[in-house]
Amino acid sequence: MDIGESTSEEAMASATRAVARAEAAQFSAMLAFRDAEEARISRLDSTMRQMVERSAIPMSIGQAMGLSENQVWSRLATADRMVAHAPSCWAAFCDGVIDAARVREISTGLDRLERESSWALLDEKALAYATTHTTSELRAWIKRFVTRVEPAEALDRAEKARGQRHVSLHHLEDGMSWLSAYLPSHQAAAVMKRLDRAARIPVDDEDDRTLPQRTADLFVSWLTHGETTAEPTIGCDVAVTIEADVLTGLIDGHAESSDCGWAVPVSWILEDLDPDDTFWHRIITEPVSDNILAHDYVGRFAPETLAKAIRFRDGVCRAPGCRVPAERCDLDHREPWPTGPTNGDNMWALCRRHHSMKGHDVLRWILPTGREVPADTVRRPTLAQRPAFS
Repeated sequence: MDIGESTSEEAMASATRAVARAEAAQFSAMLAFRDAEEARISRLDSTMRQMVERSAIPMSIGQAMGLSENQVWSRLATADRMVAHAPSCWAAFCDGVIDAARVREISTGLDRLERESSWALLDEKALAYATTHTTSELRAWIKRFVTRVEPAEALDRAEKARGQRHVSLHHLEDGMSWLSAYLPSHQAAAVMKRLDRAARIPVDDEDDRTLPQRTADLFVSWLTHGETTAEPTIGCDVAVTIEADVLTGLIDGHAESSDCGWAVPVSWILEDLDPDDTFWHRIITEPVSDNILAHDYVGRFAPETLAKAIRFRDGVCRAPGCRVPAERCDLDHREPWPTGPTNGDNMWALCRRHHSMKGHDVLRWILPTGREVPADTVRRPTLAQRPAFS
């Protein structure tokens, strides 16, 4: 039979559903055995005997199902959570509509929520999403759900977790080790993106290292020797999404990565803006429809596309009579950053000499009337005013 025929697709879907029902049957059997044992043990006279017998329950289940005691405890906790707080999802699991992997993700979300109303909402929303998306997509969706439904609680957990940031070292066999860092997600994302971008710059034609090898070598070099002026400056381009009502401070909330893989409190983003290393894009969304309301740059230095546009617009240094090409000029904020934004209206090309003069407040525009005008008050040029040949 042709694998592309609908009957084959139906057969695969039927088999997948059968596997999910079998997984649910395993979970249900574990719960039934545990509950029956608890009932039997409760009738024993000796308290010590009850404690010993109760501790043997996960071992008995594990021996019957080929699982470790920790795996048994984890599955029992997942099942208890689903039965108590997500009955619709549990029923769908028993019917084979969702599988055990999705159930574990939903259970993890339930565990992070604290209010009964939030549990009910997750039970309602997660089932529809889980049936039409992959497990990894569901995981990312639940992360967003938790931070949006209970933002205050999520902020408290994030602050506690940030207090536990650390770096650890674990030595392995064959002369290798794991060097791990437990960091706020936005900082970890910036570090990894900067490493990846730097590692992709060719070293020489004879360098036969793989990209992961170059990344690891660069990581060691940066940490052990520091960066030298001879090395190129590598920037990071990390996008976060912030709901409009969160940005204005009306409610507490998180900034979410563009791939929805992580979220951090908005205050952390504002604290860690470092224009010398990282350029942050701020995407403001409408909280209900997720429509993009605005996008701007909150770093000091213009991103590549904006820098190219400004240099093309200006053509040459904007100081009177200066003909230094804009490609060799600095991009200056007419109103100094961070008060003045990083955008085309507030930026223009100034050669290094005139940029320094402006910084020391000695650069003036002399009008035909002889009146001096401070540089920051001169209107930016338009494309029509740009020299035709520069």
